[in-house]
Amino acid sequence: MTRPTCFVTGYAKLPAGITASELSKMVGIALELDPADSRIVRADCTLATRLAREFFASLVEGKRLRDDLEAIVREIESRYFGSAQKPLIAALRIALERFESRGGREIRSPSINTKSP
Repeated sequence: MTRPTCFVTGYAKLPAGITASELSKMVGIALELDPADSRIVRADCTLATRLAREFFASLVEGKRLRDDLEAIVREIESRYFGSAQKPLIAALRIALERFESRGGREIRSPSINTKSP
């Protein structure tokens, strides 16, 4: 049986004049995490192109948000040269803050009673 995951988001303002900012003023990231170790199971973001969204996911998936954040930041800085580089990093930091503010620990699935009354 797999452990339950959790969902966390982060948002940051995009710089004016880039394609994504014409669609939205903010970039959002969405992370599915294993709460036991903050490993990023799946990732998505609101960048304008599918390639950019998939590239972002490839940079973060499999890494631990809490323990690997600075390594993720260095990876983004050294490999992602899009205009949304700094907002993506800011959104990751916000997502970590949100995760840790919720306790950032193992979660328990509620018991589901499958017996009919």
